[in-house]
This record gives sequence, structure tokens and C-alpha cells, in this order.
Amino acid sequence: MITAIKGARVRRAAAVVVTTGAMIATGVIGSAPAQAVTKPTITAKGGFVMNSANGKALFTKAADTKRLTASTTKIMTAKVVLSQSNLNLDAKVTIKKAYSDYIVKNGASSANLIVGDKVTVRQLLYGMMLKSGCEAAMALADKFGSGSTVSARTKNFIAKMNTTAKSLGMTNTKFDSFDGISKGANASTPRDLTKLARNVMKNATFKKVVATKSYTAKTITKSGSTRTMAAWVNTNTLLGWKGTIGIKTGSGTEAKYCLVFSATRSGKTIVGTVLTASSEDNRTADVKKLMNYGFATL
Repeated sequence: MITAIKGARVRRAAAVVVTTGAMIATGVIGSAPAQAVTKPTITAKGGFVMNSANGKALFTKAADTKRLTASTTKIMTAKVVLSQSNLNLDAKVTIKKAYSDYIVKNGASSANLIVGDKVTVRQLLYGMMLKSGCEAAMALADKFGSGSTVSARTKNFIAKMNTTAKSLGMTNTKFDSFDGISKGANASTPRDLTKLARNVMKNATFKKVVATKSYTAKTITKSGSTRTMAAWVNTNTLLGWKGTIGIKTGSGTEAKYCLVFSATRSGKTIVGTVLTASSEDNRTADVKKLMNYGFATL
């Protein structure tokens, strides 16, 4: 009888050991339940974040609602320029009075380029993407558009922007300017701009430009001497914050505050867009939330 009782006790103890081992092996013991990541609330009217590796959406808010894009439009201007066959980034472009007149007429942001100076395509990209120079954007559109006049060439360039948008599947996008100063039909969506950003960030030149905090251009004057321009400081103050590597700010009376952004952490990259934030500070706060959320949900 005593032997039978002892045998039963041994069998029960063995069962407990086996069960406990199975629980440990399956992670039931010693691990807290996974916490769901709370979707953030942003003040911007539209937002979108995607995994750059596979294009998977990580966050959406009115992602397909068309809105004014302000100077984030210049991302497409850069894309069209960098897509030119046999592109020579060191080709020189002479700054025309028409570019200066355009800035004055529209009260537009400027890279402070001097009429008559010769500036390289590379320098124009920096002036456009860092300082958000609208005359730099116009110079690029004039250089790479077709036609017999500045007006015709810039119009042709804008047509190229729209053709490129279609090729990238930006179905809710229409450009009517090379710099975001809308004539009434310049609009895109957070999803579309993020598609564009994901694509153009594959270009090494673009990626280097938008990650640059400050750039000093040396241009050639009419007399052939060298002019050292005042440094162009990137308007994207988030650069370097927790892996931020770009991309472009935008702002305007109606567009409010916009930002197309990208960041890399632990070898993983996200891209995203916020449109129509009520203030610069709110835009920054929104993007920080979206970056943290995006990486937490990868």
C-alpha cells in the first residue's frame, strides 16, 4: 500500500515537471503579454506612414484626401531632374532675371541666387531642397523643360512632373507648378507623396542632398570670379533626430505646415507625410509621434 502511494506521488511530480517544461518552452512562463501599440493622434489633417522596404501602410489619416502640398512639390521637381538621361550634375545654369522677377512677384522663398551667376545643377538641387529656393526650382524647370521661352519650358517641365506622378501610381495628384505655388490645381495626398518619397530616396544624389543640414555654394559671376554664397541651412529641423534622414518641408497660408519625412533605425526605414498641420511646432510633434509609432509597428 505504502509502495503504491509513493509511486503515485512520483508520477504526479513527473507530470508537474513535464507541464512546467512545456510552459517554459512555449514562453508562457517568464514573459509578459505583448502590449498593443496605441495609434497616435495627430493635429495635421492628413497623414501617412509606410514601411520603405515593402510599401506596407503603417499609419493612415485621411491618406487619400487631396490637399495643397506647398514646397513638398519640389520633391517631384528633383525627381524629374534626376530622372534625365545622361544627367550632368555639374552642368552650369545662368540665373536669369525672370527667376528673380518670379520670386519678387510671388513673395516666394529664395536661395538668394544672383542674376548672371552660373550655378551648377547640383547646386540648384541643394538650393531648392535645403533653402527651398523657388528661383532654384524655376531654373531647373527652365533647364530641363522643352520650348522656345521660359514660360513654355517651365510649362513643359510641369507636364513631365504629372507624367512621372502617373507612372508612380500617384492617382490623386496634380501639379500646376514646379515649386508648390499653386495656380489652383496643385494638390496631392499623404499616400501619394509618400509613394514619391519612397521612390526618389533610392537615388543616391537625392538622398545625400536631403540629409544635408547646411551647404555652401561657390558660383561663378559674370566676370568669371568665384562668389561664395551664404550657407543654405536646411529648413527641416528634424534632421538627425532619432535617425531622421530627410526629406522636405512645406508651408503656406492655405497649405499650412507640411512635411515629407524619412528615418532609419536599426537598419529599418520608414517614410511618411503630414499635410495641413496648424503650426510648425505641431507639425514637428506629429512627425515625431508617427516616426515612433511607425518603428514600433514594423
